[in-house]
Amino acid sequence: MQKLPRNRARKLEVVQSAQAPARARILAVDDDERNLLAISEVLATTGDVICAQSGEEALRYLLKEDFAVILLDVLMPGIDGYETASLIRQREQSKRTPIIFLTAINKEEAHMLRGYDAGAVDYVFKPFDPIMLRSKVAVFVELHEKTLEIQRKAAAEQGLLAQALQAQKDKLEAERALRSSEERQDAILRSLPVCFHARAAEPPFAARFVTKGVERLTGFSPDDLTSDPAFGLSRVHPEDRSRLEQALLQAKNTGFYTCEFRWMCADGEYRIFLDQGVMSDGSDGNKPEILGTLLDVTERRGLEDQLLQSQRLDAIGKLTGGLAHDFNNLLAAILSGLGLLERRGTLDDQARQVVDLMRRSAKQGADLVTRMLAFSRRQTLRPEAMRLAALGDTMNGLVAPVLGGLIRFDWQIDDAVWPVHVDAGQLELALMNLVFNARDAMPSGGTITVQAQNHTVGSQSEDVPAGDYVVVTVKDTGSGIAPDILAKVVEPFFTTKPVGKGTGLGLSTVYGFMKQSGGTLRIESAVDRGTAMQLWLPRSVEEPASPSLEADIGHTLPDASAGRPSILLIDDSNVLRQLTAESLRQRGFEVTCAGGGAEALAMIERTPGQFDVIVTDFAMPLVTGVDVIRFARNLRSDWPAVIITGYADADDIADRPADVPLLGKPFRDKDLLDSIFLAIANAEPQKIKAG
Repeated sequence: MQKLPRNRARKLEVVQSAQAPARARILAVDDDERNLLAISEVLATTGDVICAQSGEEALRYLLKEDFAVILLDVLMPGIDGYETASLIRQREQSKRTPIIFLTAINKEEAHMLRGYDAGAVDYVFKPFDPIMLRSKVAVFVELHEKTLEIQRKAAAEQGLLAQALQAQKDKLEAERALRSSEERQDAILRSLPVCFHARAAEPPFAARFVTKGVERLTGFSPDDLTSDPAFGLSRVHPEDRSRLEQALLQAKNTGFYTCEFRWMCADGEYRIFLDQGVMSDGSDGNKPEILGTLLDVTERRGLEDQLLQSQRLDAIGKLTGGLAHDFNNLLAAILSGLGLLERRGTLDDQARQVVDLMRRSAKQGADLVTRMLAFSRRQTLRPEAMRLAALGDTMNGLVAPVLGGLIRFDWQIDDAVWPVHVDAGQLELALMNLVFNARDAMPSGGTITVQAQNHTVGSQSEDVPAGDYVVVTVKDTGSGIAPDILAKVVEPFFTTKPVGKGTGLGLSTVYGFMKQSGGTLRIESAVDRGTAMQLWLPRSVEEPASPSLEADIGHTLPDASAGRPSILLIDDSNVLRQLTAESLRQRGFEVTCAGGGAEALAMIERTPGQFDVIVTDFAMPLVTGVDVIRFARNLRSDWPAVIITGYADADDIADRPADVPLLGKPFRDKDLLDSIFLAIANAEPQKIKAG
């Protein structure tokens, strides 16, 4: 017989299987190629025969493929049939594959029992009968195919069942997601200050449909609005009703409408609503109707009003600060001129009286400007840590005697409250302002109570940042403030007092002082029940210093024989510059004038050794007084200098060198001289240290 090339039969079957439906695979294991060829020919119509010439090769095939039946020769070199069968049975994948032993000897019962014990299901003896071999193998092949068919059907049914279950699961999840989405949307709509509605296109514009959100907005249920055709319009504010009706009527022509109006809610209070929508065309067979949304904008309008009020006060503050600066220059010139008149000649009593009256009026004007600066938040403050209880004796001593016998003053602040960071003198003036206002609100008598409590603001509010505060409340039992003017009482020059009884700057200066101090002023009032003014003061992070006695050091004018320091005077106000220079010259100073910062820089650079002291205005075009001093000290680090200002912009002037005195306009001649010699004294330690 011609020798069969190795795996030839297997390759032939693989080619055939690629062109025909998959057939059962039969593994034939025999070390004789002739037997394998005969088996392949006999079983060609039964299945795909895979040939192996050893037990090892058979095991390798079993690692890769599954077989319907295995034909296994008993006697083979290496691993014999029994050992191969035992190994086949040890693998989970092949332990149930039928094994038919092929043998030419060992027909004894003992050998056959050994084969059955190794896992064989039958024996075929060589030389084998082709018909018998084919029939025995066909039984197992058919059984294998039936098993595979059952498995395929079971898998298909399992797949169909899984698909049905998945479809049912998907349906349930979709229904659950839909319900969740509907609930979420309903919750969102209920949480928003808005509701959706549909109403008739003709008066009285009866509500046909309203969402549940209307109950949160107004306190009324949807049935309340839909059951009565006239209910919606009947609760619109009388001043807004005609405007709303006109907007709804115009929707027929324009196709849309927008209207804002006040509507009385279930609690009896009016709230502001924005109603806007479109006109349906009735194409669905229904009557044309108006579809719209109702939005509660009460809080928004309140915040907008607060913003407008804040912007208005800020604009007034900037205007006031600018005016105060100009007035200070004028008043400083007037006071300097009066001083020159007094020193130049002998005045009779009438002339001296006129000068005194002019000086008093100028000082009253200066006080007025100081109040204006307080409102515009540009006054110079000297905040420090202090305890409010320390003001008790002062307030009782100053205020109580001037309140009259009908008014009781009750100071209730002790050391239980936190220390505050504030200018003590300005706080005292603010409290006196509030107390006197409270007195004027109680012409028939009453009680003024001053209390304080600790308060922590957790998050930024509209008027104070987050932090710790002490709230000082000045409360009276007077006539109160009408709601329509409550927001105006902090505006400068606004007053309800008769002409000549008040300037209208009291509360405005308190408000400005509090904002500049990092707090705020809040007002609570009810007509005929009294008013509570709340001063919100920031808590101090430091403890107040212990009281100590400090020597009052004055600066006396040195003897003329010792010589006077030469002064560079810088001011962009011609009149004030000339008057100040003349006043200093009368006292023996050598004065050189500059009309602005740029001119002064040129003079300092040209002759730096000519001037002993620099006296400069702060606010000047292009180059400020602080810029002049910094330039000068680049040339001479200990150069004495004084800054004069008509208003104090805290952010800029706070950046001046620490040893530079600050003198506010208008000033007395004595104040100017004290500042000059204080600047010289401040420079002396630096000279000693340098030496």
